[in-house]
Amino acid sequence: MMKSVIAENLVKTYDNGRVRALDGLSLDVSEGTVLGVLGPNGAGKTTTVRVLSTLITPDSGSAQVAGIDVIKHPEKVREVIGLSGQYAAVDETLTGWDNLIMFGRLYHLSAAQAKIRATELLNQFNLTDAAKRPIKTYSGGMRRRLDLAASLIVHPKILFLDEPTTGLDPRGRKEMWGVIKGLVEEGTTLLLTTQYLEEADQLADEIVVVDHGKVIARGTADSLKRDIGGERLEIVVELTDLAKSQEIVAKVASGKVNVEEDLGRISAPVSTGSRALIDAARQLDESSIHPLDIGLKRPSLDDVFIALTGHAAEEEKSEPEVKAGKRGR
Repeated sequence: MMKSVIAENLVKTYDNGRVRALDGLSLDVSEGTVLGVLGPNGAGKTTTVRVLSTLITPDSGSAQVAGIDVIKHPEKVREVIGLSGQYAAVDETLTGWDNLIMFGRLYHLSAAQAKIRATELLNQFNLTDAAKRPIKTYSGGMRRRLDLAASLIVHPKILFLDEPTTGLDPRGRKEMWGVIKGLVEEGTTLLLTTQYLEEADQLADEIVVVDHGKVIARGTADSLKRDIGGERLEIVVELTDLAKSQEIVAKVASGKVNVEEDLGRISAPVSTGSRALIDAARQLDESSIHPLDIGLKRPSLDDVFIALTGHAAEEEKSEPEVKAGKRGR
């Protein structure tokens, strides 16, 4: 299968080399597929997108998008890609219609072509009724949809979405998922960064897990889950029972025990399934501990991330801010 995006050994540092945003990162995206780049804030996801979309230049390494070298020919790369960043890059004082017309003209469409494309996109993204309203009256989900529509003005071959559902409520997030799935069905090649594990599970054909500027794992959601073992025992107890309950779970676990102290939740992989559940329940009862919840579950991508990195997805700091425009045209 042809590769639409190839990145090899990308390195990018900030603050005179003291901050290493990318540390030899390599990945590729097959044509017509979705690659989910999964990791916490500060992992290097946004920096990767900025390099591939020609907003910044790597210190070393190489990258090609649609067979074009992003360092040698950035202007040619910009002709074939679309980019939607973490925050909607639209003019709040203009209407949705005017924003799309403006982006169309920036992409050198004629006035007539820009109007035709704006009409198509407003209809595709269910924004026709709000087309003549100022963006400042739009909800967060409507702004994100408009921003994504603007990135599709010229039918890009390859689309980069950098945390496209940041700041959306659950309903808005699911609406955006529907929009993205529609683009995939039309054959768009997509690189999607996210720190929402469920989002990667829902949208991506393959997932790369990024931590501290490196790819630390790659596979489908199911294969990554299989890699950390079978079922997991999970219990929720009163905080006063947390320490003793952790000891009990450790006795039946087949791997590292994870404790979320603020939630009173303990989880661990188990190799004996229901037998481990019964043993843990018996020992809890003998210790006069009455769990608020107890059960077996299939490992989630959250579990995968913790198993791979040793920490939860929200523990990292944000990547360095880089002042750069949304699109290069």
